[in-house]
Amino acid sequence: MLKPYVILLGSWVMISSCSEFKSETSIATWKDDKQAAISITYDDASINQFRQALPIMNELDVKATFFINTVNIPGTQFTPKFIGRPLREIVDESGKIPTTKENLFERASALRFLNIDNATSLHNDAGSLYETDKLEEAIAKVDEGFAAARKKKSSTNPRPASQNKDVITWDEIRQFAAQGHEFGNHTISHPRLSVLDEQNLLYEIEKCKEELMNQLGADHTFSLECPFGTENERVMEYAYKIHPALRNRMPEKFMEEINRWGKMTPGQSNKEYIQWQRGPLQKNPLTEMKSWVDTLLVHDNVWLVLTFHGVDGIGWEAKPHEELQEYFTYMKQFDKDLWIAPFRDVTKYMRERMDATMSITIDQDKKIIVSLKHSLDPAVYNFPLTMKTYVDEDWENVQIKQGAQTTNLTPSSDEKGFFVLYQALPNGDAIEISQVD
Repeated sequence: MLKPYVILLGSWVMISSCSEFKSETSIATWKDDKQAAISITYDDASINQFRQALPIMNELDVKATFFINTVNIPGTQFTPKFIGRPLREIVDESGKIPTTKENLFERASALRFLNIDNATSLHNDAGSLYETDKLEEAIAKVDEGFAAARKKKSSTNPRPASQNKDVITWDEIRQFAAQGHEFGNHTISHPRLSVLDEQNLLYEIEKCKEELMNQLGADHTFSLECPFGTENERVMEYAYKIHPALRNRMPEKFMEEINRWGKMTPGQSNKEYIQWQRGPLQKNPLTEMKSWVDTLLVHDNVWLVLTFHGVDGIGWEAKPHEELQEYFTYMKQFDKDLWIAPFRDVTKYMRERMDATMSITIDQDKKIIVSLKHSLDPAVYNFPLTMKTYVDEDWENVQIKQGAQTTNLTPSSDEKGFFVLYQALPNGDAIEISQVD
């Protein structure tokens, strides 16, 4: 006779029994029942991330997420461009109609493409000022650029790709993706999205996503990092309609977010998960960076998200590769406790676990049958979850079967009894756990 017990959302332990046999199943907080998670991420696709840092990670079997700007990759289909009225028309108009809050986004979008030497820096400055509620100062930066453009006969700057011969190629990126690294959207050309008008903002995000889809496939269209770490509300609203996960912000009810500049410590939150972002800069010594890893070992719900940029003198806040070698090696010594995985994988795991429901039955032969489901999009959320099932103490060998996949395990033990840890795919076939001779 089958004895069912159904677990509901929000409760992670399921107990089922028949008259002479009890079993308990739960979903581990992290993959492989580890204590904490780390995601190593890089922004901007500067060359030494791939020439220096990536080989170190491959040697240690550490997988990372690279948020890339596609503009400088040879063979990229979508190049930066201004979408809107003719630039000359906007430049001429700027001499007659002042820049205001109403026309700021159009002009700040156009500013990057004006034929003046400091077009990009003025655009970036305007965006930074706008995001810190300094509207008048932002307008002044835009006006400075248009005043300079009015003095020139040509108003258009085509913004060519970098002429640096040492660039990464799509063929190489495909090889790195096949090794298990994630590639995410960082826009085509790294603008200040908060001061772009709608059509230019969407072009930068959507076409970078389309490029990733065409070059790498759907697995690399999950994650986005909007440049400069912006948390601008308008940008976040647009971005979340295009990508399931943003490193900028993840407004999950079950998770506390501590951004790169946050002073809060992981121990100050009692939420199910804590995403703790740290951005290792040149001023951060290895001792401090290692202390972040140490912090994970005294908690059981922290996800450390590291944001690197330059490596070996190339890129913003460049770190020497020797320091990265020592740092990543330090992490790996805690391999039994730390799950080091791409941003995409950790996000999927947490969301699937928090949305999951289970039902369990035990038949007269003591076979445990677990049904594991979630209500998320199965085409996107297809990451296996780590299950922990307690079995009878006389089970010396255990078989786990889901569909065509069969695994034989020897139970481990803790203070509660004997158990097996195994991977199960939600929304797949029922998982059958049985004793084998």
